[in-house]
Amino acid sequence: MLNVLDQFKLTGKTALVTGCKRGIGKAIALGLAEAGADIIGVSATLKPDSEVEKEVRARGRSFTSYAADFSSRPSLYAFIAQVKKDFSKIDILINNAGTILRQPAAEHSDEMWDKVIETNLNAQFILTREIGRDMVARGSGKIVFTASLLTFQGGVTVPGYAASKGGIGSLVKAFANEWAGKGVNVNAIAPGYISTDNTEALRNDPVRSQQILARIPAGRWGDVADFQGAAVYLASAASAYVHGTVLLVDGGWMGR
Repeated sequence: MLNVLDQFKLTGKTALVTGCKRGIGKAIALGLAEAGADIIGVSATLKPDSEVEKEVRARGRSFTSYAADFSSRPSLYAFIAQVKKDFSKIDILINNAGTILRQPAAEHSDEMWDKVIETNLNAQFILTREIGRDMVARGSGKIVFTASLLTFQGGVTVPGYAASKGGIGSLVKAFANEWAGKGVNVNAIAPGYISTDNTEALRNDPVRSQQILARIPAGRWGDVADFQGAAVYLASAASAYVHGTVLLVDGGWMGR
């Protein structure tokens, strides 16, 4: 059996990270690279020689970039076909790609709902099914979703996002129930209030920002780097007996 520190090493592993261009996805890609994994990165507008690619390569790991629009079913399937052609084995899948559209429920249009659900839930299911099928066949693999506080709460003016992230929480358990006995770990990380593009409007609202900070026991907004340790743990041998779990990285928010 590996010693404890060696269990966290990802040397020789290949990780597919969606939504890796910036924010939490980029931080996770860099964390996995530092642990030894080579990275396959995909985002809607990711281009070769991006900042995330440069930073992964600076850590001594390879990076292969793809662009795909996860709100488009044809774009998603074209990406899946290409990445499976290019890579015979993907050891780790990080389902981080997502979007959020803010509008009160009474004004939340079909178009807004459809785009969020397609990107945040439907695409995650399809990609996991297609990549996970190969993991199940060989008896090993790690899948980590990005959930949310709204996996547990309803939020305000984001009904589509809340529904999609609630669905992710159940999807994680559904996959884990079927695949845990077949060597594939399926789990999720639920970010709290983090300094990213998604929370810019909240952070720029002095009243709402102060209300949020007052409830966070840690007393600060989270940083994207706070997710690197959690992602490496769930992607590594250290989490071998962890299945169907949504790991909160929220500064204590849900315990308040």
